[in-house]
Amino acid sequence: MTTELTRLQAAIKRAIDIILAMAGLALTTWLIALAWMVARLETGRSGFFVQQRIGLHGRPFNIVKIRTMKPVAGFDTVVTTEHDPRITRIGRLFRRAKIDELPQLYNVLIGDMSFVGPRPEVASYIDLLSAEDRVILSVRPGLTGPATLKYRNEERLLGQASDPERYNREVVFPDKVRLNREYVERYTLLADFVYVWRTIVQRPSTKTARHQS
Repeated sequence: MTTELTRLQAAIKRAIDIILAMAGLALTTWLIALAWMVARLETGRSGFFVQQRIGLHGRPFNIVKIRTMKPVAGFDTVVTTEHDPRITRIGRLFRRAKIDELPQLYNVLIGDMSFVGPRPEVASYIDLLSAEDRVILSVRPGLTGPATLKYRNEERLLGQASDPERYNREVVFPDKVRLNREYVERYTLLADFVYVWRTIVQRPSTKTARHQS
């Protein structure tokens, strides 16, 4: 039996998101603008990368990131590995420092996302969810959460697999779904603060799944 957040829990969570997003944007707008200019110069395209993801109740929205990749002939997968040739030199630094994620504070502010929750996926992966697993769509997708912390080094992990797309589909994604479902079903406000703290101090919440090729 699945359990969703109560109306009160959802309201408190949303209020905290708005306050933190406003504070975060006030502190980092200068850095976002600088990163945008660098990305534009390095890629020759808009410094912002916008992509459709699936959010609350299965509704699509446009996620915003700093552009860290450029087109490379023969590479069109949505799975990104550590040595992906599409990642630019400065883009690699932005991704390592999570600077590319900062524009998502805007997504949080307007209600597309939350500070804590499942990371938003593209539609093709959402289609893989079972009826019970779709409870993770009852909350806004987040900047961080249990699955994000466990797979902080996901690109490195995928880079070690002989077939990154298959490994992501058969091992990583199902494990993320399990963690995200547990997050929703056992939700507490205190847990949200713990996940944010662990993200800041870069402490994983659980051991990363053992590599399988």
